[in-house]
Amino acid sequence: MTELSGWSNFYVIVGSSAGALIGLQFVVMTLIADVASGPGAAQTGAAFGTPTIVHFGSTLLLAGIQCAPWPGVTPVAITWAVLGLAGLIYVALVARRMRSQTKYRPELEDWIFHVLLPLVTYGILGASAISIHAHTRVALFSVAAAAMLLLLIGIHNSWDAVTYHIYYQRHRRHDERDPSGNTSDT
Repeated sequence: MTELSGWSNFYVIVGSSAGALIGLQFVVMTLIADVASGPGAAQTGAAFGTPTIVHFGSTLLLAGIQCAPWPGVTPVAITWAVLGLAGLIYVALVARRMRSQTKYRPELEDWIFHVLLPLVTYGILGASAISIHAHTRVALFSVAAAAMLLLLIGIHNSWDAVTYHIYYQRHRRHDERDPSGNTSDT
C-alpha cells in the first residue's frame, strides 16, 4: 500500500523504542519494588504505573499495525478507531483510579500527563480514522504524532515515577529510621 509504505522506518524506530522501554520499565519496577510497597501501593501503581505500560504497549501495537501489509487504508483506519476508543475508555478508568487512590495526591502535572494528554492522543487516533479518506496525508501524520506523543507521555511518566520513588519515598523511609537504624514502626 503506497500511503503507508513510506512510514515503515518511522514505525520500526517508534515500535522498537516502545518495546525497549516496556522492558526497561519492568527492570525499574523490580529494582524499586521494596521502596514502592506499603498500604495503598497497589492502588497507586494501578493509577500511575500501569498506564505507562499501556501507553508504551499502545505505541508498540500502533507501530505493528502501521507496518502490516494492509490492502488499503480502511482496515488500518478501523484499527486506529478501535485503539482510540479503547484508549479513551482506559484514560477515564485511570482518572477514576487517580481520584480514588489515597497514597498520593495528584498534582496538575499528573492530571496533564496521565489524563489530558492521553485523552488528546487517543482522540487524535479516532479523528484520524474518521478523516482518513478525506485527508489521507494529514491523517497519517496525525497517527505518527499520536504514536510519538504516547511514547513521550510514557517516558515522562516513567521518569516521574522513578524520581518520586528515589527522592520522596527513600527520603521518607530514611526519616522514619532512628539513629540505631531501626524503623519507627517496629
